[in-house]
Amino acid sequence: MKLFLIFISAAVVNNFVLAYFLGICPFVGVSKKLSSAVSMGMAVTFVMTITAAVTWLIYHLILVPFNVVILEYVSFILVIASLVQLVEMFILKISKPLYDTLGIYLPLITTNCAILGLALFAVLRDYGFLESLVYGVGAGVGFTMALVIMAGIREELELANVPKHFQGAGITMIVAGGLALAFMGFAGLISI
Repeated sequence: MKLFLIFISAAVVNNFVLAYFLGICPFVGVSKKLSSAVSMGMAVTFVMTITAAVTWLIYHLILVPFNVVILEYVSFILVIASLVQLVEMFILKISKPLYDTLGIYLPLITTNCAILGLALFAVLRDYGFLESLVYGVGAGVGFTMALVIMAGIREELELANVPKHFQGAGITMIVAGGLALAFMGFAGLISI
């Protein structure tokens, strides 16, 4: 039951994008088309899941026993950068058009503060290995859900008669704010 609550908490209640406002750059940049949003969400979910597992192992098997917890940030960033390189090479190998669509946002997953935040939150909350893994999957699913909802709305807005002064970044920020307000309705649903 606790694992399910951790998953729901990470995906919906404490959504990294819409509750913590982490990972806003790809959220705004890659949410113009639904297909690219799904692909980016899957890439981020993969990186978050593997990051949660690898950083847990590094923290509990290397940093704490050797009393070098001060290297936490550096080691976590190295793990994230390595995983993003792996994802980037994989996407380039299987789909060049998708690689071109994701563009600069794909390598920017490395600097996505949501992924580093995930690793640090898992340590702060003292999750076990399995809990960290579920937390990573839940956070990735929540990130993907936010990205897909935003992309769906933005695709519909292309057909809408938006006043000239609100077109582009203006309406995007209004929609993002509305989504964040909607997700705040889940606050307090689960306290983990």
